[in-house]
Amino acid sequence: MHDNSQSKLAQIGTLYGISVGPGDPELVTLKGLRYLQRAKVVAFPAGIQGKPGIAQTIISPWLQPHQQQLSLHFPYVRDLETLTQAWNDAAQKVWNYLEQGQDVAFACEGDVSFYSTFTYLAQTLQHLHPDAIIETVPGVSSPMAAAAALELPLTARNQRLAVLPAIYTMGELESVLEWADVVVLMKVSSVYEQVWQVLQSYQLLDRSWIVERATLPQQKRYNLRDRPTLKLPYFSLLIVWVREPLE
Repeated sequence: MHDNSQSKLAQIGTLYGISVGPGDPELVTLKGLRYLQRAKVVAFPAGIQGKPGIAQTIISPWLQPHQQQLSLHFPYVRDLETLTQAWNDAAQKVWNYLEQGQDVAFACEGDVSFYSTFTYLAQTLQHLHPDAIIETVPGVSSPMAAAAALELPLTARNQRLAVLPAIYTMGELESVLEWADVVVLMKVSSVYEQVWQVLQSYQLLDRSWIVERATLPQQKRYNLRDRPTLKLPYFSLLIVWVREPLE
C-alpha cells in the first residue's frame, strides 16, 4: 500500500538557515555558500527605508540570476503582538515554497543561533507546520569578528566570557563585571554614555574597545579612554577585557 503521508513528506522542501557572517562576503562558509547557490529561493530580512538589508548585501555577490529572492519583513519594535504577526506572515510565505517542494535558504547576518532573526522564523514555522524540515549552517558571529578586528584573542586560558544583549541595565553590567573576565556588550550605541561612566568607575576604560561595522570597509574601532561620548551606529559592539589572561 502506498503511504501518502511519506510521499507528502518527501515532497516538502527544506528551510536552510545560513549564517552569512558580520559583513564581509568572504566570511560565508563553504557549506553556507553551497546551500545558498543551490537553493531556488533565497530569503533574507528586509532592509529599512527601501534599502537592502545587511544579509542581502552580504550574499549579493554570490547569488545567481535565476534564483528567486524573497524579502521578509521583521519590524524593529518590541511589541510582541506586532512581532508575532510578522513572524507568522514570514513563516507562511516560506511555507508556500516549501510545500511545493522548493528549498528555501534564509540568509542570516552573523550566526543563526546567536541573537538571530532566524530563530523566531524557524520556531514559528515549526509551530505552524510541524512537518517542516529545517537545517542550520553555523558561521562567524560578531564578537569573534570584533576581536579579530582588534587583533586580540576574545578569550584565553580559563577566562570566563559574558555576553549581554542590547537591552540591559547598568546594574546588570556592574554585576557581570564582578565575575566575568571578558564582557561583550551587543548594540551598545543607545546606552554608550552610561556604560562609559560605569567602566570609568571600574577603571576599565583602557581595556575597553568599540568596534563598529566589523569586517565591512567602513569598519572603525575605538578605545574608550577619553571618549565619554561617541555617536555610534546601531551595529556597534563593545568588548571589555576585565582581567588579563595571566592575572
